[in-house]
Amino acid sequence: MPNSKGQDAGSPQKRGQRVGILLVSVLFIAGIGFAALFNAGIAYTNEMEFCVSCHSLQIPYEEYKESLHYKNQSGVQTTCADCHVPKPFAPKMIAKVVAVKDVYHEIAGTIDTPEKYEAHRWDMASRVWAKMERTDSRECRSCHDYEDMDLSEQGRSARSRHASAEERGKTCIDCHKGIAHYEPLPPRDD
Repeated sequence: MPNSKGQDAGSPQKRGQRVGILLVSVLFIAGIGFAALFNAGIAYTNEMEFCVSCHSLQIPYEEYKESLHYKNQSGVQTTCADCHVPKPFAPKMIAKVVAVKDVYHEIAGTIDTPEKYEAHRWDMASRVWAKMERTDSRECRSCHDYEDMDLSEQGRSARSRHASAEERGKTCIDCHKGIAHYEPLPPRDD
């Protein structure tokens, strides 16, 4: 039956519109599904269990379990991702892409023994420290911020240093290397 414009409801133009609407709907739903799966994947790779599932990360995991970031009087625990994965989207995605090298080194066995791990510890720590310096210890500041510190509750030395650290352009990692993992000795010049 022709419509007001004289076109049949089953005309090629109407079928094309329905196919177009159906295609847009399917793409929209697929996009939502992709976003949900992507978000779930990112969340999964930020879980402590995922991080320490690599054999070569057992050494830093055991060190971390001895730190106040693992067990403390307040019961607040940080995870690998809290310190090593940025919260903002773009830096987080960059960190995830860069982390592919960790998968490679796990497969290659680069640090799969305590001796190999120790041989690479300085380089690994130096890369993390340099990143933290570049980002003004962004991940530390998601929990610790100069403005939120109650300096009166700190010891005299910490109170003095924290009070002037921001003015002096200091960032957390300048003073707190070795806070969650053993601080490596610098390589010797032989």
